[in-house]
Amino acid sequence: MADQGWCDDSEYHEAVRRAERATRFGWSAIAWTTGTLGCALITIGLLFVAAVIAALYVVVASHY
Repeated sequence: MADQGWCDDSEYHEAVRRAERATRFGWSAIAWTTGTLGCALITIGLLFVAAVIAALYVVVASHY
């Protein structure tokens, strides 16, 4: 009548599996957010450069 419950690691392995899944989801969310913000910053930068070039064009064209 030996109690074999002490070597049952199934709950531990399930907890590790859930933690790994949560970690993957967290890193995916971080990567997606960083990528989206990066694209937004690049777009804003390009729009700023286009506005500066347009303003310079207007200034130069008004002197002729």
